[in-house]
Amino acid sequence: MRGAQEPARILVIRLGALGDFVQSFGPFEAIRRAHPKAHITLLTTKSFVALARLAPWFDNVEVDTRPKWTDLAGVLAVRRKLRGYDRVYDLQTSGRTARYFWLAGRPVWSGHVAAAQLPHANPWRNIMHTRPRQRDQLRMAGVATVERPDLSWLEAAGPRLPQPYALLVPGAAPHRPAKRWPAHHYGQLAARLVARGITPVVVGSAEDKPLAAEILHHCPQAQDLTGQTSLPDVAGLAARAWGAVGNDTGPMHMAAEMGCRCLVLFSRESTPARTAPLGYRPGQVEVLWVRDLAFLSVQRVAAALW
Repeated sequence: MRGAQEPARILVIRLGALGDFVQSFGPFEAIRRAHPKAHITLLTTKSFVALARLAPWFDNVEVDTRPKWTDLAGVLAVRRKLRGYDRVYDLQTSGRTARYFWLAGRPVWSGHVAAAQLPHANPWRNIMHTRPRQRDQLRMAGVATVERPDLSWLEAAGPRLPQPYALLVPGAAPHRPAKRWPAHHYGQLAARLVARGITPVVVGSAEDKPLAAEILHHCPQAQDLTGQTSLPDVAGLAARAWGAVGNDTGPMHMAAEMGCRCLVLFSRESTPARTAPLGYRPGQVEVLWVRDLAFLSVQRVAAALW
């Protein structure tokens, strides 16, 4: 490790979104392995607290409400959560967390802040994919990364469904509708899965219920679990699934991290080279990219599956 003394109290910052959080599993485990005796706290957002508290990597989990900078009381509350650490690993590396370096009192800090003691000084960092960027950041801080984290603590989560089944993930960020393959196409794909003896299982948030209803209209044999699964549930379901098909959204990153075979559908709204889920074996994750997902045919998606 770089630095004169092994840190006793460590803070790891990872706020979101889900895909980025999931791709930090390897770095989380690497930090834990590098500092086996340290008390490690994760600072994250409310959405990931339950998942983080299940993980074996942290002794404590704190919530960042991400207050506006004009909210003095909120900023002071964040400042209190940032103080008292011997070392901070900023895996968020955003404009917000750059300010956190100063709020924290300039401790030994691994991140993108040039004034930090352990800066990620790679000039290409802003165009790197999340996983290799974080691996490079930790390397510069003297931490040997974990190529594939141990996720056995997640594999048993979620309902046990009759096999084989395939996860369908028709949702995406509500404010970016161009990232969504049309729900009726998912419905037609679901019918093809059923014809091959594979049960389609639709997962997503409660807001994805209308998408699931459209899929079930075309394929009544599909199972709707939207709004009924936690993040650990999705992980466990993915670990046991025949495969998963979905848009560029967080649950597909979770499925890929769990070793599930994934087919991810991208539009011009995203750049796969920087944001696509990454697998751990050849052929585990395949990406289909088209400018407009409305013109991606069911036949092409089905052909990629078989």
